[in-house]
Amino acid sequence: MRKVWIGLGVVGVFAALVAGGGWLMRGRLAEAGMSKVYRQIMAEDPIAALPDGLHVGLCGSGSPMADPTRSGPCVAVVAGRDLFVVDSGPGSTRNLLLMNLPPPRVSDVFLTHYHSDHIGDLGELMLQRWAAGAAKAPLPIHGPPGLGPVVDGLQEAYGPDRGYRIAHHGEAVAPPSGFGGASHAFTADPNAPDVLVLEKPNLKVWAFPVSHYPVQGAVGYRFEYKGRSVVISGDTGPSERLVRASKGADLLLHEGLAPNLVADQRAAALAAGRENYARIFHDILSYHTPPEVAAREAKEAGVKALMFYHIIPPLPVKALEGPFLGRSRAIFGGPLKVGHDGDFASLPAGGRDILWSNRLNLLPF
Repeated sequence: MRKVWIGLGVVGVFAALVAGGGWLMRGRLAEAGMSKVYRQIMAEDPIAALPDGLHVGLCGSGSPMADPTRSGPCVAVVAGRDLFVVDSGPGSTRNLLLMNLPPPRVSDVFLTHYHSDHIGDLGELMLQRWAAGAAKAPLPIHGPPGLGPVVDGLQEAYGPDRGYRIAHHGEAVAPPSGFGGASHAFTADPNAPDVLVLEKPNLKVWAFPVSHYPVQGAVGYRFEYKGRSVVISGDTGPSERLVRASKGADLLLHEGLAPNLVADQRAAALAAGRENYARIFHDILSYHTPPEVAAREAKEAGVKALMFYHIIPPLPVKALEGPFLGRSRAIFGGPLKVGHDGDFASLPAGGRDILWSNRLNLLPF
C-alpha cells in the first residue's frame, strides 16, 4: 500500500511540475497561438470563403445609449464577392475587423441619415480602407441630401493623420489619391418611386424614404441579389413606404424601441431630477418603431424573417429580450431575432434557406 501511495505522490508531483511549467510558459504558448491566428487571418479571403449569395452581418446592433455588448448601428452586406456597409456607428469598424470582414474589401458605403450614431465611425472606416488596403481611389459613399458636407468634414478632421501616414509609410502603402470618400448623394422623394442607387451584374440596391421627422431625407435600403433580398430600415417610425419596399423580402432588419422599457428609463430620470434625460426619453418615442408595430409591418409585407437592430434601450441581459419584444412573436409567425453584434445571416443564391451564425463567436481566441 505504501508503494501505491508513493507512486501516486510521484504522479502528483509530476502533474504539478507539468502544470507549473505550463503556467511559466503561458506567455510563449499564447504567443505561438497568436502567431498561428495571424497567419490564418492574413492568408484567408473571408469573402471568397462564403457561398454565393446574399449575406448580412451586424457590425453594430446598438443605439446612442451606452451598451457594453452593442456598437453603434452598422450592417455589413456581402453580395457575391462585394462587401458593402450600411451606416457606420461608433465602434463598428473594429467589429468589422473582429468579424473578419476587412475594411479594405468594402466596395461602397450607404448612409441612411446623419444622426451622429450612424456616422460616428465613418472617418475611421475611410481611414482603415485606405491605409490597410493601399486604396488608389476614395471610398464611394451614398446617402441622402447633406452627404457632401459630412464626408468633407470628416476628411478635414482626418487630414493631419493622412499626412502622417503618407510621410511614415510612403505613397506605395498610403497612396494620396485613395484617401477619404467620394460622395454620391441622391434624393428619395416620398411622392416618387424608390431610387435605384447602385446596379451591378445580378445586384440592385434601392433606397426608399422613411419616417424620421424632424430628420429630412432619411432612407432605408433594399438589396437584391440572384433571387434573394434583404431590407434595412434605418431609423424610422411606422412607415408605409418601408412596408411597400419590404414586400416579399427574405429578411427585414428593423430598428426597434420598446416604449415600456424606455418608460422605466424616464421614470428613473424624473425621480433623480434629470429633466433633460426625461425629455429625451419622451421625445424619442415619436420617431422610432415599437417591436410589435414592426412585427405587424413585417407580416403585412410578407417577409420571411425579421431581425431587430438599433436596439433601444440597452438589453444587457438576455432576459430583457422578452419585455423588449412584447407580443411580437405572436404577431409575426416567421423567424424573429433580437440582433447582437456579430450576428450573421447567409442567404444562398437561388434558395430559400437562411443560415444563422455569429462571426464574433467564431473568433479562434
